[in-house]
Amino acid sequence: MSRSETVWIVDDDRSIRWVLEKALQQEGMTTQSFDSADGVMGRLARQQPDVIISDIRMPGASGLDLLAQIRDQHPRLPVIIMTAHSDLDSAVASYQGGAFEYLPKPFDVDEAVSLVKRANQHAQEQQGLDVPQALARTPEIIGEAPAMQEVFRAIGRLSHSNITVLINGESGTGKELVAHALHRHSPRAASPFIALNMAAIPKDLMESELFGHEKGAFTGAANLRRGRFEQADGGTLFLDEIGDMPADTQTRLLRVLADGEFYRVGGHVPVKVDVRIIAATHQNLESLVQAGKFREDLFHRLNVIRIHIPRLADRREDIPALARHFLGRAAQELAVEPKLLKPETEEFIRNLPWPGNVRQLENTCRWITVMASSREVLVGDLPPELLNLPQDAAPVTNWEQALRQWADQALARGQSNLLDSAVPSFERIMIETALKHTAGRRRDAAVLLGWGRNTLTRKIKELGMNVDGGDDDEGDDH
Repeated sequence: MSRSETVWIVDDDRSIRWVLEKALQQEGMTTQSFDSADGVMGRLARQQPDVIISDIRMPGASGLDLLAQIRDQHPRLPVIIMTAHSDLDSAVASYQGGAFEYLPKPFDVDEAVSLVKRANQHAQEQQGLDVPQALARTPEIIGEAPAMQEVFRAIGRLSHSNITVLINGESGTGKELVAHALHRHSPRAASPFIALNMAAIPKDLMESELFGHEKGAFTGAANLRRGRFEQADGGTLFLDEIGDMPADTQTRLLRVLADGEFYRVGGHVPVKVDVRIIAATHQNLESLVQAGKFREDLFHRLNVIRIHIPRLADRREDIPALARHFLGRAAQELAVEPKLLKPETEEFIRNLPWPGNVRQLENTCRWITVMASSREVLVGDLPPELLNLPQDAAPVTNWEQALRQWADQALARGQSNLLDSAVPSFERIMIETALKHTAGRRRDAAVLLGWGRNTLTRKIKELGMNVDGGDDDEGDDH
């Protein structure tokens, strides 16, 4: 990026403005900052930057309000939207409003700089986009985890598209919710969304379900029946568990995708439809293709855009928010006061394996709403099967809290001289971990610990640690 290029930063948080200013200026860019969106449009009438990076929620006009005005009056000016409120609606609204990119806070500064560079490089290719009306909210899709932010980005980027999408993820991760969101935030939102689970339909009824049948086509076919393709005409057909589709049905589906028409079972007149296909599976379709159980040509037809839904165990930071949402919804359904999880209960459920993913968590919250005796839910109030499960070895993210708890317990037992035992233990753990990461190389381990190599050698001797000699030659301490 050349030194003449200008970036405007719009955020009511002074620290965010300062960090971005310094990072962009180091790259040779000129910056100008605004603490609200209100003054930006007036300034644009006299001057135009190369890129704008704006927060969403600010006093006065929001970043989305600003984005809408820019798209109307300066459609080729790239805008990067950032927000600490990382949810599906923010991502979709940003992309539908014509944002160049959506950047959830907290963000990596290098990533933000890279986005600004890309925005400027592609500015000439940007086309003005109309801002569609706000679409229905999808509060069930909750996620601060980076993997879920990628899902939100994908839904936003596809909001102007009718392209085929393949969703993969374990059972219970919310694949149908994502399919619904893709439909609701697409040009087909006002048309039908029809779902069919391949695993739930008997093989001999599969083609009738998909393509319908004529009257008298088989025993029991007393009337003409429109299949799911016809029901979804103009809208979206969601084919869940596509990996369970029989081979002969795969062949018929491939022809429909290629030709846009099919014959009802027992029919002789082709039926034309305009349907967007979203497919989902918990299986590895590539493996099924290699095993000859799934058509390779159909796989390539479906695998145009792929969205991966992470396991709940891979997005543990979302578990408390999801639990609160499900507890609130269960309380609303049952017309009772919502239950509240105690902090230790939240921590406990965060570390459970959740093999049934989000669906299991939702069912657990329904059980709690009915069965827990008090409003505040203790660990002992959880379903018995959860209490008997081993907790996953999730990373301990708050070591200071763990240390504080250890000190409280030691002092409560009347123990004294805590530092005499705590400090050597702390140093021993740090040294062992650093040596493990460097395959026993003391020089490299010392760098990781911020010591000189001689200091590390001395500490090992003082602590009486039995470690390999490694690269224990003498040298300067730093």
